Order: sequence, then C-alpha cells, then structure tokens
Amino acid sequence: MKKALYTLIFGIAASHALAGDSAPTIASNADAIALVQTHANYVWTLVAAALVFFMQAGFAMVETGFTRAKNAVNIMMKNLMDFSMGSFFFWAIGFGLMFGVSSTGWIGTSGFFLSDWTPDGDPWVLAFWMFQVVFAATAATIVSGAMAERTKFVGYLAYSAILSAFIYPIFGSWAWGSLFNGSGWLEGLGFIDFAGSTVVHSIGGWVALAGAIVVGPRLGKFSKDGKARAIPGHNLPLAALGVFILWLGWFGFNPGSTTTADTSIAMIFVNTNLSAAMGAIAAMCTAWIMFGKPDIGMSLNGALAGLVGITAGCANVSPTSSIIIGLISGILVVLSVVFFDKIKIDDPVGAVSVHGVCGAWGTLAAGLFNMGGTTAGIIGVQLVGILACFAWAFGCGFIMFKIISMTIGLRVSPEEEMEGLDYGEHGGTAYPDFQKASHM
Repeated sequence: MKKALYTLIFGIAASHALAGDSAPTIASNADAIALVQTHANYVWTLVAAALVFFMQAGFAMVETGFTRAKNAVNIMMKNLMDFSMGSFFFWAIGFGLMFGVSSTGWIGTSGFFLSDWTPDGDPWVLAFWMFQVVFAATAATIVSGAMAERTKFVGYLAYSAILSAFIYPIFGSWAWGSLFNGSGWLEGLGFIDFAGSTVVHSIGGWVALAGAIVVGPRLGKFSKDGKARAIPGHNLPLAALGVFILWLGWFGFNPGSTTTADTSIAMIFVNTNLSAAMGAIAAMCTAWIMFGKPDIGMSLNGALAGLVGITAGCANVSPTSSIIIGLISGILVVLSVVFFDKIKIDDPVGAVSVHGVCGAWGTLAAGLFNMGGTTAGIIGVQLVGILACFAWAFGCGFIMFKIISMTIGLRVSPEEEMEGLDYGEHGGTAYPDFQKASHM
C-alpha cells in the first residue's frame, strides 16, 4: 500500500516536472495522499458490498439444505426475490427513510429514488447506497428460512417489499441515520451496533418470529401430545457450503462497515473470525452433551450465531472478548432452538435463534465488553435498543403478516404443502430425475 502510494505521489511529481511546473509542494503531496485514500475507500466499500451480496448465495444454500427437496425451488425463488425486490424498494423508499434528512431523529425525509445523486455531484452516495442495499437484503432474507415449506409465494413477495421499504429502514434510521444525512434518536443516546447485530439481524429475526407464529408450524412437525418431530433437511453438505459462504461474506459485512480502507479493519477481521470459530465449537459441545452426538446442524448454526453475536461489537471489543462472545452465542443458539421447539414455534433453519436471540446477545455484549470501559448507562442504552428493536420488528411483523394472511393469503393449502411448494407455486422441481425415481 505504501509503495503504491509513493509511486502515485512521485508520478504526480514527475508529471509536474515534465509540464515545466515547479516541484510539487507539501500541500499538493497531501492532496495526492487524500486522493489515494478516497479511491481506496471506494474500492474497499464496493468490494465489501460484493462480499455481502455473496451472502445471499450462502443464505440460499443454508435454507435449501436444511429443508426438504420438494421445496428447493421455492427457497431459491424467495432468496432471488429478496434481493431483487429489496433493491427496488430500498432505492425508491427505504434509503430515504433510513438516511434522509431528519429533524426529529425518527425518520428520514429526503433522498428517495436516490435523488441525492446527480451526474455532476459527489458519487459517494452511489457507493454508500450499494453497501447499504445489501444489508437491507440480508435483513429480508433471514425470514425466508423461518417460514419455509408452507408460505405462499405472493404473500412472501408482499412481505419482502414492506420490510425493505419500511420496517428495516425506519429502525435503521434510529441507529445509523447519521452515517449519511440523517440522525437517529437511538444513536444519539450512544447506542453501539457497529455492523448490525440488532439493526440487521435482530430486525430479521424478530420479523421471522412473527411470521413463524402467524403462518403456523409445518404439517407433522408436532405430535398430538405436543412433542417436536425432526423433519430432516435434504442436503446437509449444501447447508455446510452455505455456512462457509456466509462466513466469507461476513468479512465484508463487519470490516466493510468502516467504509474506510485503513488499519482498523485488521482487528475487525480477527474478531469476526474468532467469534465464529468459537461459536461453532461451543454449539458442537453443547449439542454433544445434550444429544449424545456432535450434531452438524447445531454446529453450523453455532458458527452463524458467533458471526451474528460479534457483529455489533466487532470494532470496540478485544479478540479475547470476541472468543467469549462467540462461546456464549454458540451455547445460546442450541438452547434457543430447543426452547422454540418446546413452545411449538416451527423454525426449520433456526433463523429466530441465530439472528434474533444471538443478535440481541451480541448487542448487549458490545456494551459489556467495550474496550473503552462499560457503565450502567452504556448497558442501559444497549437494552433500550434491544427492546425497541423487538417491539418495532415483532409488532410490525405480526400486524403485517396478519393483514397478508387475511387478504392475499399467507399459507398454502395442506395438499400443496404435502406435495411441495416447488410444483404448486412454481410449476417445477429442483431434482426432477431424483424425485421422479423416488416415487416409482
């Protein structure tokens, strides 16, 4: 980096000399350094955005692998439309609500349809929008897995539009509005959520909880006496691939949230990786103790739990603290999955536990392990943010899904659910030869 910087500066000096100019001054060298830094910031932010976009593939693989083959096409379609619908509605409405000018700290009022950008204006808004839209899509796609195998596609499209346009960006404006033109009442209190344990993951997780409650459990998930029955996913290697893709994408998600190419990203990378690794180990050990075997599904979700848990505090906790955060996340996700089964909430992929529960824990942990010191006031603000997120996301999500259910419909018929959503909703199957042979 330094060599490239010096090469550029000396190149500028040489061009001045060839043009007959006097030697560049210290001020012009400083301008060249600033220009290099600006360009590096653009490149880093957009590369990070590409990594976060790749997480869509990871979510699609995880959700498909953890569910049955007869619903694979439906899962893929939902993940495709999450990003496609999310991009449009975040461009039209969401970005303005989240980052527009706000005099109250509650909602943005400008920047709709990307109107902050003009051909002769500052192009940073384009890079910033691209990084933020992939976050919005992440929040939207979390819900897909929790409502898998029994949700109408048209109802899901309606949800995806509403979350991307309103639910996610309004809470986002409370916590992150000042990153662009806005301001938020929650960030004004000192709320810590660097990359979105609450803003992204808990929003998605709590909306997923509302959706799972409203749509109800899958047929056969619970016996007459209320005990949960295992409904195995059809392709665990695919789910494992998805987790590795998500782990890679998180190196854009957390370090990329600096939107600055500087040395601070090194610690964020390390914290992100350590928490994920410890989450996987802790979940494996917890499942081993509870079930007698090192369960692959729980271990995979443990890695994701560690990633979600460190997202809020990745820039303000130490590597040692990140291990503790990941450890608790890994234990917590296993206990949470078991808990939701016991209260008869069917979440096929554990999305509520990974993103909602561990997102809340990670946000609290960002205050508990703050390297600058922690106080009762810091912890109090973190709790306010956690509770505000739950009230907003679960409340809006529950009302939204109820309205969708009463109007265009949310759940497919029992016959369609038994046959699989691929054929009834999309007129095809993911594995035609395999599925045809299995029915012969």
